[in-house]
Amino acid sequence: MKNTVPKPEGGSMRRVVLVTGLSGAGKSSALRALEDTGFETVDNLPQALISAVVTAGHGPMAIGIDVRTRDFDAAGLIETLDQLRENTKLPIGIVFLDCDTEILVRRFSETRRPHPAGEDLPVPVGIETERRLLGPLREQAELLVDTSRMTSADLKRVLTGQFSGAMTRPMRVFLTSFGYKYGVPRDADLVFDVRFLKNPHYVPELKSHTGLESEVADFITRDPALEPFLERLVQLLDPLLPLYENEGKSYLTIAVGCTGGQHRSVYVVERLKAWLARKGATFSVRHRDIYASRTPSDV
Repeated sequence: MKNTVPKPEGGSMRRVVLVTGLSGAGKSSALRALEDTGFETVDNLPQALISAVVTAGHGPMAIGIDVRTRDFDAAGLIETLDQLRENTKLPIGIVFLDCDTEILVRRFSETRRPHPAGEDLPVPVGIETERRLLGPLREQAELLVDTSRMTSADLKRVLTGQFSGAMTRPMRVFLTSFGYKYGVPRDADLVFDVRFLKNPHYVPELKSHTGLESEVADFITRDPALEPFLERLVQLLDPLLPLYENEGKSYLTIAVGCTGGQHRSVYVVERLKAWLARKGATFSVRHRDIYASRTPSDV
């Protein structure tokens, strides 16, 4: 996840965010989250009116744009935003919401709605057509969020962390554990692989437990490779966090992965959580795949 949305000059709270991305990836949820944060939101505003609406506004504004927008043209939209930045000196950023094709196909199937890129097209073809049309905006995005494995609450947390008082609040750190078998989080800024640690999965009495439980924690702690790794990891992160903050990042995602996301990565994230708490950092934690391998009755 890129997150270098420019800060307003002189400490001003006036900023403009263009919210775009693939249909079904969560644009409406993103706009609602920004509205809760204090943005005035406008959805599907014709491109020809963007300059007038932005210039007439007074507070933070979020504008939803996608392929359904009248006179949609990605290149023309980028040119409009560049002109607005030059003429108004406002920080104007693009938030792009991405998502895996198979998940989008499932969402459209569940709602039984045609894809807006073409009602006569199969949904997968419509999705790929839309990807091509939106490609230039994705390349220009200051914040790229992959919603494939996100809930609406997760998306709100990311946007709130990015845009809620970013000029006056310290940078927020988001820690997440994950399983490589389910994919690396595409919104991660830093990714650390702990699959070199001994795996509790192969201990029958620990297999069904998680890295949040003392039995698993004790097993991982006994691995002689753990403490040297954690020591070096903290030595790496300690000077990096203020450097990221000084570069204008208001939200930094650190992902720690093991094979299934149930044991080792969970425990290491909990150790990092304790370290950040001692530092007085602002952070939140998610264990993305901790129960991914279980059936609903197991959870």
